[in-house]
Amino acid sequence: MSAHPTIRLKAKEGRRLRSGAPWAFSNEIEMSAAAKALPPGSLVNVQGDDGRPYGTFYFNPNSLIALRRLDEAPDIVPDQGFFAARIARAMALRETLCAEPYYRLVNAEGDHLPGLVIDRFGDAYVVQITTAGMERLREPLLAALAAPRLVLRGDAPARALEGLPLAIEGDLGRVAVQESGIRYFADLASGQKTGWYYDQRDNRAFIAALAKDKSVLDAYCHSGGFALAAAKAGAKEVVALDSSQPALELGEQSAAANGLTARFVKCDVFEELERLATSQEVFDIVIADPPPFVKARKDLEPGAKAYRKLARLAARATARDGIVLLASCSYNIGAERFAQECALGIERAGRKARLIRQAGAGPDHPVHPMLPESAYLKVLVYALD
Repeated sequence: MSAHPTIRLKAKEGRRLRSGAPWAFSNEIEMSAAAKALPPGSLVNVQGDDGRPYGTFYFNPNSLIALRRLDEAPDIVPDQGFFAARIARAMALRETLCAEPYYRLVNAEGDHLPGLVIDRFGDAYVVQITTAGMERLREPLLAALAAPRLVLRGDAPARALEGLPLAIEGDLGRVAVQESGIRYFADLASGQKTGWYYDQRDNRAFIAALAKDKSVLDAYCHSGGFALAAAKAGAKEVVALDSSQPALELGEQSAAANGLTARFVKCDVFEELERLATSQEVFDIVIADPPPFVKARKDLEPGAKAYRKLARLAARATARDGIVLLASCSYNIGAERFAQECALGIERAGRKARLIRQAGAGPDHPVHPMLPESAYLKVLVYALD
């Protein structure tokens, strides 16, 4: 007898799942009365219309992404031992990639744990659960993690799509983050996302390598990741812009702790970039890493227009023979469209450009090879004339 109820794919549907992808959408499955009656997050086995098994999934009849795979074997019971093994495997990989215990420990489908993100800050951990299925498995997950210090960030917008409440549990105050010889500070309970952007680690290092004796503008600096990396590398001037006073204060504290000089400015970034353009103030290196402009598919066109405008203003703030980095963490704009908008913005600034780097998140953010759209971060670096 099966441990879980069975959900079946419709005939000729679920092409990506049949090819190895870990998702199936609600319009690809036989949504029987019994299936509709299952509570969101229920464990199920999935079969093709021909009876072929596809493994153990969790199921939400109310979500567009109705099925997310936990294991290729059917009837798996995700207990503490299941999570301990997955987390240990994820940690082993990070320990080969990162010299210090500051990294993304679990990256959802990239580590075969859909709906789960865990960031590590030494002995402190931030856990984000974004799906009903993973929420139902919270008890064995947390038992397996056995974190000495823990923050549960249940405030991601994706939770609302799964019918989950928004809440934050735990507050560790300010914690340290060690990266490339710099002691940064993060607020794990109140900061954006998990409090720190590990995904930009390699891109910060790339910019730092170019920053010696250069003037640097870090737009949407959050708590100063790019800004202080450039200052540490010997930049002659660093200006960091953000609208969040708490984030700027963390940046200032980090600068003081490291004996670095940077000017943190609270402002509306678009307005400040417009002011710089009007006054013809320019920097040798400009970084523009904004919050997501395309939070949902319906936001694509206005969001694309915002990226184009940001690229135009950032290019205008970049000195001749300077460097501009443009980034998007919007899952809902593809890499090709983002690159198109950046190119248009730079062109409308009257600048010529050479693309010298295309990048995404660091290797501690693995991507499921059959789910390329989960590679949300897009980073383009241009050398301007």
